[in-house]
Amino acid sequence: MERLGNLPAELTALVGRTEELATLAQLVAANRLVTVTGAGGVGKSRVAVATATTVQDRFTGGAWLVELGALRDASLVEQTVAEALRLPDHTARDQRTALADHLADRELLLVLDGFDRVRPHAAELVRELLRRSPGLHVLAAGRRPLGITGEHLLPLAPLRVPGDAVRLFAERAADVVPGFAVTADNAAAVAELCARLDGLPLALELAAVRLRTLSVEEVLERLDDRFRLLTGGDPTAPVRHRALRTAVGWSHELCSPAERLLWARLSVFAGSFDLDAVEYVCTGTGLPQDAVAEALDGLVAQSVVARAGTAAAPGASGDAAGPVARYRMLESVREYGAGWLTALGDEQRMRRRHRDWYLGLATWCELDWFGPRQAEVAARVAAELPNLRLALEFSLDAPGEDPAVGQFLAGTLWFCWVGCGRLAEGRHWLERALAAGGEPGEARAKTMWVLGYVALLQGDSAAAHAVLRQCRAEAVATGNPTAHAYAVHRLGCLALVSDDLPAAERLIGEALVRYRSIGELNSNVLMGKVELAMAMAFQGDVPRAVGIAEEVRDTCGEYGERWTLAYALYVLAYAAWLGGDLARARRLAEEALAIDHAFHDLVGAVLCLELLAAIAAEGAGDASPAGEGAAEAARTAAVLLGAAGRLWPAVGLPVFGSRHFNAPRRACEGSLREALGDERYGAALREGSALPFDRAVRFALRVPPAPAVPPSRDRPPVPGRSRSSPPELRMGGTPTPGATPGGAPSAF
Repeated sequence: MERLGNLPAELTALVGRTEELATLAQLVAANRLVTVTGAGGVGKSRVAVATATTVQDRFTGGAWLVELGALRDASLVEQTVAEALRLPDHTARDQRTALADHLADRELLLVLDGFDRVRPHAAELVRELLRRSPGLHVLAAGRRPLGITGEHLLPLAPLRVPGDAVRLFAERAADVVPGFAVTADNAAAVAELCARLDGLPLALELAAVRLRTLSVEEVLERLDDRFRLLTGGDPTAPVRHRALRTAVGWSHELCSPAERLLWARLSVFAGSFDLDAVEYVCTGTGLPQDAVAEALDGLVAQSVVARAGTAAAPGASGDAAGPVARYRMLESVREYGAGWLTALGDEQRMRRRHRDWYLGLATWCELDWFGPRQAEVAARVAAELPNLRLALEFSLDAPGEDPAVGQFLAGTLWFCWVGCGRLAEGRHWLERALAAGGEPGEARAKTMWVLGYVALLQGDSAAAHAVLRQCRAEAVATGNPTAHAYAVHRLGCLALVSDDLPAAERLIGEALVRYRSIGELNSNVLMGKVELAMAMAFQGDVPRAVGIAEEVRDTCGEYGERWTLAYALYVLAYAAWLGGDLARARRLAEEALAIDHAFHDLVGAVLCLELLAAIAAEGAGDASPAGEGAAEAARTAAVLLGAAGRLWPAVGLPVFGSRHFNAPRRACEGSLREALGDERYGAALREGSALPFDRAVRFALRVPPAPAVPPSRDRPPVPGRSRSSPPELRMGGTPTPGATPGGAPSAF
């Protein structure tokens, strides 16, 4: 059976915790909210994930991990949960409502890790979801309880000493010194060391690293000295706090000056990061660029920084240099470094450098989006989302910062909001960017047309119309031909989904003329041509529509563009269906659906599902005894309609009010009900509506389910990019020559 969820495969074995795991599994089974509490470094996350892994098969909806530790902005808690759940919701609905509706009829386990920084907001969300979703169970992990009525707590103590604490220390020591073992000669010293560190897993792991250069006895002796020094001799401090502070502080003491400085500067990152980002952000006084890699290697060797897998790294030329290693810091370690950065008085400067790097990354990703690297760009944006959020927060909140920078960043990430299925979060940042004020200009104009695009795709026509008209007016007033073209284009899209086809053809045609006059060619321009083809096809001019769609298909092939290609294929499939060439229509629609699924493009996918339903329904009458029976073909079509019907409310476009976009569904609903009868037709619809997005696509494409293997924490290797110099950006969005920057999408 296929296993639902996103729980990571652990990279090292969990030592001990047998009793805690058994107790926690029982608590989760018997109660709807269980919180694992404990000191930093005690292993709350590991225990929570390990428990979820053992009990996930009890939940038909699976177990889903939501990592909140990198969040600073509490208003993004709902969006982070939705993204972890792969919730297909592109509407303008309140995200909490969307989550509650999604979870209302599901039985699943939600694992909330690292909620401490956003605890009040997370508690409100959990309370609301539990109230409205009777099949939901929540397993949380934090330093304090959520504080909700009905919450059951499992305070997690450190590992037993000697027992499991010695086992963990010995295993981690053997990783550092091959062949290390606890012997009669060192057993007493190991046990004393574990006791001095209170059995705290993170402290034990940091101490084990010291065996590279010291014996166990020497580590114990020096640790005892540091224990008094680093805690200031405060006998009232909790033992666990003193133990962690001692281990982390001693690790800091034993770092070289360059490593200590890098540790402090790395605290400005959120989530994971790569060496290129570190070299740009952290280079400076006391840490030249050629010393950064060595200092980072030293922090990895001392377990201050951990490897976090690999990811793609888009670059200016599209060159691929293989997968790029990524790193991360545990929150307790990051907090220690942040304290030093504040003490150095360097926090604002480092956050500004961090923002500049991710501004550059966003710019290069936007360029790479139009080309063969769209999949890598989507993966990279997903990996960098915590850092992009930090960059946006700094740009829009930090005193003295030019709001135009934040507006430019929010607008440049249009491909992330629209192209990678993050409409709700995109609208959040775009509206904040506009609210930041500033004078009319290129950055503000880009924010406006992107916001209009997002609102349009969410089905908020009034908001889209208002901001796009304002964008067009400001573009005319300031002489901005690019913004003028985009505003007219998106007004044409609004007319298209509103069935005002003559206006759509006129406006999109005007936008394409404007694009040509300024030399603009990218995914947006090609999508405009597809939308023009749609307007023509819906008005009955199928030959011209096919000609335009074929031109777009050829251009996509030339540039390696895939996202827009899916929509060109949809138009061609639609035309083939109208012309009665069902085999060609099915092939083209399936190809389009596969691309839409890869980018998590709900709009494109739901259109393809309904078109495939119409094709299957029409083909049911032609089914031969040797092939798929007419009844089975009709049932398949009805299942596809059910799957599409479930997705439409999450899309946001008012397509049910569009006579033309709704044509495939209207064409087959009556015939399917007649062919199957009310009871079988209703059962098939319910079967389809119960399919999650991924399964619905597999059903449509007749792809067998994947094996039930726990997902890996690491991303599969993907092509990276060659490294070069840090980014230097102009506000126009075009990097200077040689610059280097540091899922998925919606439709037209």
